[in-house]
Amino acid sequence: MIDKGIATISHTQRRALLRERLTKGRLVVAPGVFEMVSAKLADRMGFEALYMTGYGTVASYLGLPDAGLATYTDMVNRVHQFTSITQTPMICDGDTGYGGLLNVMHTVRGYEAAGACAIQLEDQEFPKKCGHMLGRSVIPAQDMADKIRVAVETRHDPNFQIIARTDARTTLGLDEALRRAEVYARAGADVLFVESPESIEEMERIAKHFDLPLVANMVEGGRTPVLSFEQLEAIGYGLAIFPATAFLAAGAAMQSVYQTLLKDKSSAQLTQPLHDFQAFSQMMGFDWVSQFDQQFKPKDH
Repeated sequence: MIDKGIATISHTQRRALLRERLTKGRLVVAPGVFEMVSAKLADRMGFEALYMTGYGTVASYLGLPDAGLATYTDMVNRVHQFTSITQTPMICDGDTGYGGLLNVMHTVRGYEAAGACAIQLEDQEFPKKCGHMLGRSVIPAQDMADKIRVAVETRHDPNFQIIARTDARTTLGLDEALRRAEVYARAGADVLFVESPESIEEMERIAKHFDLPLVANMVEGGRTPVLSFEQLEAIGYGLAIFPATAFLAAGAAMQSVYQTLLKDKSSAQLTQPLHDFQAFSQMMGFDWVSQFDQQFKPKDH
C-alpha cells in the first residue's frame, strides 16, 4: 500500500492519549510547531504532544505579528493542516476565541473538527497580544468564565482539553491572576495557564495554588525564567510548552545562510549545518510519490 503521508491514529485516540498524559502527575513537554516542515520534524521525534504556537503560526502564515490580526478562518485552516500531516496530539492556540460567546462556540467546534486535541483560550481584550509583550489588557473574569463554560459545553469529545489562560499577571499582579485562574477552574477548565510569571518564586506559588495541570510557557528572551525539565517537574507543572524555540533557531540559521550567500554569492563555503537533502526529501514524501509513479506508470500499448 502506498504511504500517502496521512496519519494512522485517529483524532479521538490522540485526545484520549493527551488527556491521559496530562493527568498522570508528571511533566509533558510540547515543542512549538509553526509551519508544516517544523510539524513534520517534531512529529517524528517522539514527543508526547506538540504545540501549535499562535505567534509562530501567524508569523509564518501571514508574516504579521501575533496581535489579533489572524482570523478564525486563518487559524482553523492551520489547525487542520497541522493535524492532517502529524500523529502526535496537537495543542492549539485559540487566542480569545475570536469574539464573544457565539464565536467561542464556533471556534471550539471548528478546532475539534479540524483535529485539535486541546484548545487554549485566553482572557485578553481584543485585539490580543503575545503573552510576553507589555500593554495587554484583560476582560472581566466572569466574561472569561462564561467563555470557558461555553467551550466545555460545546465540545463533542470529553477528552478535548480546554486550557484557560489568564494574562492578568503583567498588568494586574499575581494575586489577580491566581484569583482569575480559580474562577476559570470552577467554570470547568481542564488545564490552567497563568501566563508570564516573572520569577521562580512566582512559579512555585502558582503550582501550590492549584490541583489541575498547569502550563509553563518557556519563551527564550521572555518574561518567565526558562527552567530545566527537573526544575519544572519539581515545582509541579504538568505541561511545558516551548513555542518560540524552533522558529528562533530557524530564523538564526536562515539569516546565517542568507548572509553567506550575500557575501560569497555561493554556498560552497557554507558553515551552517544543513539537513541531508535525501533524508529531507524522504520526510516530505517523495518516496511514496515514486511508488505511486511506478504503480500507475502508463503501460505500453
